[in-house]
Amino acid sequence: MKKIIRSLCWFVEVPEITGVLAQLNEIETKLSEYGYLVQTKRVCFNKTRIDALRRWEKPDSLYLSIGTLDFESVAEQLADFLHAGNVSLNLDLTEGVAAHHVDVLLRIIKEAPAKTFNFTYTFHNRPSSPFFPSATFDQPGFAIGLQPTDLAEECPDLTAWLSAMEAVWLEICEILDDNQHFLGIDTSIAPLFRDESSLVHFVKRLYGNFSKAVTTDFFIRITAFLSKRNPKPVGLCGLMLPCLEDFELAEEYEAGRFSIERNLFLALHSGLGIDTYPLGIDENPERILQVLCLLQKLSAKYKKPLSARFVSDGRTKIGAVSDFQNPYLKDVMIRPL
Repeated sequence: MKKIIRSLCWFVEVPEITGVLAQLNEIETKLSEYGYLVQTKRVCFNKTRIDALRRWEKPDSLYLSIGTLDFESVAEQLADFLHAGNVSLNLDLTEGVAAHHVDVLLRIIKEAPAKTFNFTYTFHNRPSSPFFPSATFDQPGFAIGLQPTDLAEECPDLTAWLSAMEAVWLEICEILDDNQHFLGIDTSIAPLFRDESSLVHFVKRLYGNFSKAVTTDFFIRITAFLSKRNPKPVGLCGLMLPCLEDFELAEEYEAGRFSIERNLFLALHSGLGIDTYPLGIDENPERILQVLCLLQKLSAKYKKPLSARFVSDGRTKIGAVSDFQNPYLKDVMIRPL
């Protein structure tokens, strides 16, 4: 059984990296003694300016975020963000959506399309999630986010998989019980690539095809378990449906079986929104605005955290095959939104 931690993230009040990195390395070492593999180490700052991060040397493998910002703060720092490497942020649209919010995404697509991977819109965002780009600061400490799909590899059914996840949550809490900085576990389902790491792979093994599972209680049973059985919850604790990061979900998208409507249907009852959903450079901005307005109203009506991360390679139009040159994104023929 593969015990994979997708994100080990430290949340800090002031921009400081050296001491935090040492603590992250210490935690990683302790977890590895129990068979855990830490994929990424991350630091989320409390609304720190991007230009302040340039004062510290850091390993390229360390991911950074400046958290949740309002429109004025994003507009002020957007030029720096476009050239900031692996720095992420999210734009809070809880109070409403307008055309100028879409313009932020369009500028990123035009000037630095790779940065669409590091940017998302958020609605009723929850703090202390270790998953980027939705992460936002609430208090100092660290949180853990898993890649629990790998735990399903040898599970014959959903019940067995949920039990395997709970056993890992309890073990992590026991390992870190004496660490006063441990904020908790974001138990969100964060699939990646294909085979045992893909959620759709597990779905197809149980149901034969993805479309059949969509109209069952499969996804609701997962999210109900995540919210009720997490021994130390922080963050989002929901179902991620990353269109292009889960390569088998990307194949469903390309075949027309993961439309934006189906994405939103699943997000409303079990998911966390729109994630790595591809856009053609000729997509109508008005259509993007319509989708964001719907997300904002759904989030407000159900008091539910939702987000929208659209990605573009800055070149490909609708009907052509993308060229992201990003190992975490599967290239697909882009469909209209």
